[in-house]
Amino acid sequence: MMKEEKRPLILISNDDGYDVKGINVLVDIAREYGDVVVVAPDGARSGAALSVTFQRVLTVKCVKDEPGLRVYACNGSPCDCVKIGLSEFCDRKPDLVMGGINHGDNSAVNVHYSGTMGVVIEGCLKGIPSIGFSHCSHNMDTDFTPMIPYMRRVIEHVLKKGLPNGVCLNVNAPDVPEYRGMKVCRMGQGVWTKELEARISPRGYRYYWLVGEFKSADKPDDNSDWNGLHEGYVTVTPTKIDITAYEVMEELKKTLPLAPPSMEGSGN
Repeated sequence: MMKEEKRPLILISNDDGYDVKGINVLVDIAREYGDVVVVAPDGARSGAALSVTFQRVLTVKCVKDEPGLRVYACNGSPCDCVKIGLSEFCDRKPDLVMGGINHGDNSAVNVHYSGTMGVVIEGCLKGIPSIGFSHCSHNMDTDFTPMIPYMRRVIEHVLKKGLPNGVCLNVNAPDVPEYRGMKVCRMGQGVWTKELEARISPRGYRYYWLVGEFKSADKPDDNSDWNGLHEGYVTVTPTKIDITAYEVMEELKKTLPLAPPSMEGSGN
């Protein structure tokens, strides 16, 4: 008697909360390809990046349990959610970890702040093929329909081919009705400016609201994700975990002292 082959196991989280539209669209798509475990924050955790919780206990509540799908809400960060999902709620190593669909842009340097990409990077650190999906609209009821065929294409590719060790994918879609296609891009360069707006509360104290304006450093013809999005493409950016600046290592080896200081004259 032949042993029944198990469907792929897919772990999903996000940084907008377990009950928002984006993650539910992603779950519906993921169920076409395998069994799904969702462990996601119980509320918004945007900007959490790879933060983990040390100062309070973590709690998890099961909010849905049906064949092929279990959903848990956690009071921790997106990274916490992946750690707990892998440790407590996956009966085997997942075939895929996915973050999203994020309500907002995670291209360019935003990848360093993103809780959605925190999900993906944590999955990648654990040796699991991982993908982050983001849509540039912050409208919580935005229409993800144009993005779905591109998501399927990426998911199918990764489930079939895998990803190199230490590499994950950052996928972003522009906020336009129709796309020009999908483009593989490098991470855009730039800097956030005017990031804090000072305000005065009704009680008279000064407080600050995070706002900001992104200034791209890319040239118009650069193959960056930031440019690709503004040209109407869905962008796919392969993202590495190893952030070593190898090109600087040799110069540092030549110029930095490698031996300990002489002990002469130390008085010992």
